Amino acid sequence: MATTGPNPNNLTSRGELASVGNPKPLNPFVFVAKSFEENYPPRFLKKVVAEVIATYLLVFVTCGTAAISADDESRVPKLGASVAGGLVVTVMIYAVGHISGAHMNPAVTTAFAVIKLFPWKQVPLYAVAQLTGAITASFTLKKLLHPIKHLGTTAPSGTDFQALLTEIVVTFSMMFVTSAVATDNKAVGELAGIAVGSAVCITSILAGPISGGSMNPARTLGPAVASEYYKGLWVYFIGPLTGTVLGAFSYTFIRERDKPDHPTSPSSVPLKVRRQRAQEEQLSTKDSLNVV
Repeated sequence: MATTGPNPNNLTSRGELASVGNPKPLNPFVFVAKSFEENYPPRFLKKVVAEVIATYLLVFVTCGTAAISADDESRVPKLGASVAGGLVVTVMIYAVGHISGAHMNPAVTTAFAVIKLFPWKQVPLYAVAQLTGAITASFTLKKLLHPIKHLGTTAPSGTDFQALLTEIVVTFSMMFVTSAVATDNKAVGELAGIAVGSAVCITSILAGPISGGSMNPARTLGPAVASEYYKGLWVYFIGPLTGTVLGAFSYTFIRERDKPDHPTSPSSVPLKVRRQRAQEEQLSTKDSLNVV
């Protein structure tokens, strides 16, 4: 009885069926990279990294000076800690504002998304970046400032309601100024860093004795995790989120549009604009004379 060898065609078909039945598993890193490219703009990763760095430096400076001041006020006075917080905000806005917007604050990012000036799908990654920077900076301070236990933590000095109301008011003020200089092309955008930094400095001086003047969930959560101190933590999530949304909505409501509903007096028009209009009128007069 004759025997026949294996048919190469049959082997090929079996191999194809095996490959179809057991597809090669996709590398998870490749899958994440492809999903990231499909859902986010090309330069978005750089924005996320910028937010990590900016928030890291913000928390490092504000919480570091606050921790040293609380431990020994003769080394860093409370006023100096407030000024340092405002200055680092100013510096970071000028450093990375043109890259990521220099939010450095999940509440600010959320408020911009609520008024439709920031994509909602980018909010989670911005928040993760900000929290990563804050927590990393706090653990850095834990190593540098040992044995200080409270690394710039914020907690209500009175009742939770007092701290909550304070955080809402001061965060409203900060976001109102931020919306003015960052979203309105009629404002002096070149001074955005100084304006926002000054607002943070002024409001933190007022709010410091009552709530700690956080105005930022990331700035509170980072030191809380590193210090294992969570007193009144919810205040610093609800307060800043409420304040920033109200501040953004308020400025959006009052801002002037391209066609204002009310007539503007000459004194309300900036001097630079008035000069430009006068020059245009002079040129149009000369042109009409030349035609005659």
